[in-house]
Amino acid sequence: MMGAGYGMGGGGVIFMLIFAVLVIIPFWKLLPKFGINSWFSLVSIIPLGALVLLWVMAFRDKLGGGRR
Repeated sequence: MMGAGYGMGGGGVIFMLIFAVLVIIPFWKLLPKFGINSWFSLVSIIPLGALVLLWVMAFRDKLGGGRR
């Protein structure tokens, strides 16, 4: 049992990368429609960052002066 509990292993890292890409791509496409730079989609890797971006996108029309 020498290898038990040491890191995530190769499969875990690959899973995390795939998950990160699946989260970043929708934000990358949607943020410019709300007037936000696409590079801010990298913040969505952090779960709290994704939540903040969702809130900003939800209330952006009110913050932007009500324009559509």
